[in-house]
Amino acid sequence: MADILVRNLKEETARRLKEKAKAEDKSLGETVRQLLEEATKPSKAELVETARRIRSMSPYSDIDSTDLIREDRDSGWSRNDG
Repeated sequence: MADILVRNLKEETARRLKEKAKAEDKSLGETVRQLLEEATKPSKAELVETARRIRSMSPYSDIDSTDLIREDRDSGWSRNDG
């Protein structure tokens, strides 16, 4: 975990953060952590790009896994059979 010291925070901002924390029955630290975590979440565009990057690592296959699953199910094979 990292510690961050924020200098020169406006008194109004500090007051509002304290009020928000009190209204939510949380500590000031918890409230600020939550706000920072929310503000730094990846955007939808970043998540889509990550998904595309991961998908590009797998070779394309035109095999329909649905058929393979049905075949296994219909054959009566199960993990417990060994």
